[in-house]
Amino acid sequence: MDITACIEACSACHRVCLAAVGECLKLGGEHADAAHLRLLVDCAEICETSANFMLRRSDHHAVTCAACAEICERCAESCAALDSEAMRRCAETCLTCAASCREMAVAG
Repeated sequence: MDITACIEACSACHRVCLAAVGECLKLGGEHADAAHLRLLVDCAEICETSANFMLRRSDHHAVTCAACAEICERCAESCAALDSEAMRRCAETCLTCAASCREMAVAG
């Protein structure tokens, strides 16, 4: 796995998840559920952290990547359960990031 591609996937997921928070608040209803919003923020945060660990070539990036993959998968599930273009885009981005981070976690 290319570390640069994983950094880019994490950075994209960070941006998309943060943008999705705003979209969810605008849409309201089930989109604005507290657990869903927390998961979006958690995902954005772990993606940023994982990207930072990889950028500085930390010996511990596999640990953050493993956590990132798990949280991204959960976030994708949460987003996929909601019917909007923003949530579909978020789910796709999260799944791409999860797959990339899983490879980085295994590669260590």
